[in-house]
Formats: sequence, C-alpha cells, structure tokens
Amino acid sequence: MDGVPCLRVSQCHAQQFRRCLESGGALDLSLCLLKDSNGTVLLPILPSCLSQLDLQSLRTIVASGGVCEIVWSQSPLQSKKETRRTQGNKLEKILRELLESHGERWTEELRGDLPRSFQRHGDLVLLGDCCFSLPLWKKMDKQLWSAVAKGLGAKRLAKMSRISRNGFRSPMVTMLVGEHSWVKHMDNRIRYEFDVTKCMFSAGNITEKLRVAGFDCRGETVVDLYAGIGYFTLPYLVHAGASHVHACEWNPDALEALQKSLVANGMSDRCTVHRGDNRQLQLGDIADRVNLGLIPSSEDGWPVACRLLKRATGGILHIHQNVTSPLPDRAAIPAIDDATQRVSGKTADREVWQAWADDTANRITSLLKDITGALWITNIQHIEHVKSYAPHVHHIVLDLECRPS
Repeated sequence: MDGVPCLRVSQCHAQQFRRCLESGGALDLSLCLLKDSNGTVLLPILPSCLSQLDLQSLRTIVASGGVCEIVWSQSPLQSKKETRRTQGNKLEKILRELLESHGERWTEELRGDLPRSFQRHGDLVLLGDCCFSLPLWKKMDKQLWSAVAKGLGAKRLAKMSRISRNGFRSPMVTMLVGEHSWVKHMDNRIRYEFDVTKCMFSAGNITEKLRVAGFDCRGETVVDLYAGIGYFTLPYLVHAGASHVHACEWNPDALEALQKSLVANGMSDRCTVHRGDNRQLQLGDIADRVNLGLIPSSEDGWPVACRLLKRATGGILHIHQNVTSPLPDRAAIPAIDDATQRVSGKTADREVWQAWADDTANRITSLLKDITGALWITNIQHIEHVKSYAPHVHHIVLDLECRPS
C-alpha cells in the first residue's frame, strides 16, 4: 500500500504506545508522530516490523479498550532532522543578515551559540540559559531579540537563567520581547495557564501525566499533595474522571496558576484547593488515591498520605522519588563491549529501583500501623521510570497498593 504505516492510538495513551513500539524496535525513529484532528495520534512504524505487530497484545499491555489500529498515512510525516534543520536554517539566516548589517561576520562559534532547544507556550518561546552567551550578541541590543522571535515564529520571547533557591523552585526568567508573561499551554487537551516568570512547566513529566490520564478514577477521591500548577491534578480530573480532587500547594504563584487552569478547564467544582504546608492538612480517611509528585523525594509527605487513605478500604499511593544507582567499579570489571555495558547498566538500575520500592513498601506498612493502630498489607503494583537526570539518577514513581488487613 502507498503511504507510511502507522499505529493510530488515542492521544492520552500515545506515549505509552510509543514506548512499547520503541522497546520492540518497531517505531520509525526518523519520523515525527502526527496528531490527527480527531484526538488520535499516528505513530510511524518500520515497514519491516509491520507483520510482527500483535495489536491484541498491545491493547492488553497498554490501554485495553482504547483506540489501537494500523492505518496507512497519506499525509507526509516530516523527518525529525528535517524539522530541526528547517527551523534552525530560518533562524540562522535572519541572524546572519542582522550581523552583516552591523558589519560583523558569521562564524561557527556563533552558530554553536544558537539555541538547540526551547519551550514553546502558545505565542511565547522560552529560551534556556545555554545560548546567546557570546559578547558579540550584546552589540545587537534589542534588535537581536526581535530577530530571534521572528526566526522562531514567536510574538513574545523570554530567557531563563537559573532556578531560584526561594523554596518554591521559581524560575529566573527575563522577558525579552513583549511584556505580558502569562501563557496558555495546551497539553493533551488540557489548558494550563501560568506566568513563565514565576512558574515552570515541566515538559519532562509528559509520560507520567499521560499515564495518569489513562487511569480509571471514576468514583474516586484523589489527593494531590504537591499540586504545583496542576501537572497531575488536571489529568486526574479531565481524563481519569476522578469524582473529586483535593489539591495541596504552598507556592502562591503556582496556586494562582492552578486556580486559573481549573476555571479554564471547567473543573473548579470538582477540586478543592488547600493552601499552605500539606503537613498541616486537616484531612484524613478520605482518599482512594494519593499522588506524591515531589522530587528529589516526597518522603516528608508519607505520613500525611497514610493518614489520608480511607481506613476501611485503603487505596493507592503514587510515590515519586529520584533514585540513584551506585556507579560501578570499572577497575574491578573485565572489559566488555558498549552494548553489553548498556544492558548490564539498565539491569543494575532496575535492581536498585526494586530495592528502593521494597524498602518504601515496608516503611509505609509500618507508618500505616503506627497511624491507624491496625495491620495493613502493601503491594507493589508498578514501578514507572519517568526520566533520567544524569547517568544512574532516575525519576521513579512507585504505585503502592495499601489495604487494611
């Protein structure tokens, strides 16, 4: 058949299917995925792997009952390299012309100082801190930022320098083009509203947000202990169908953004926002599910989460943690090829994740007994790898089922 073979899936499950296809070597990594207007996503498949795909197994593993079918896309799926090249070429061309108008010459050093990645929030582009650092750029003054905005197709431009140490992890962001810093960011059909100079949007959590969106929380009361601007609060409400969510947050800027986003998504009536330190939360015996989405560790919230679980039926804790694997002693290990080293490294990491999960389950069991005076049984349902921060440092989520004995 003509066209590109693709797996058509629901948008809220796209990342889970993508990971399944990628781990099986069936995903065409050279092509971009394609979003359809009907809320589905096309994942490009290597033609040589098409006959080996087991759709029934995919549905069972990832999202039973969701959209999952093979289609042949007649629309051109753009190459990832071509997408980056086109965007980079446009920006470089505009900046070359600007430099030449100031009597300056384009160099490879200048090319290396261009942004390699950035965040796009509606009509605003947020640059990272590792670009435009060379002294020559300062000669361009405001003309530089207008040219960059034009090259990236943005009406507003901002640049992040670092994360402040004010206890809220607020970004240090300067507006370069435009004055209004509030943005509207669409993510999996959820509208997030926030001020880029006061709140961060963590794009790296997308796989976990999509996983939460795939939960069935109908009839459940959920508590999100570290709500932020609503990274997980909103997927629980909009897609997972939770009856009610209690969202806890102490950063006033994040609270303002969360309230705006709840209104924008029509979810205010199903969410109670609790301002302040969640360790002072005056709630208990209400939750079917508690989300502890704080890294590097949510350990301070474990006693609160245990107190929140329903005494009669218990529930599920989703515990986030940065888990560090010990670096191997290379001097004591015989020389092995890179591929074998990568496989053994992954295995070692997973063993550390499992050990952390086992220890956490035991500690939660003890906490529940201390808090309720009764015996509880904990069961590790799942260990999810969200992202890596550095070699052997991983953001992990433990799904821990807790039931009274």
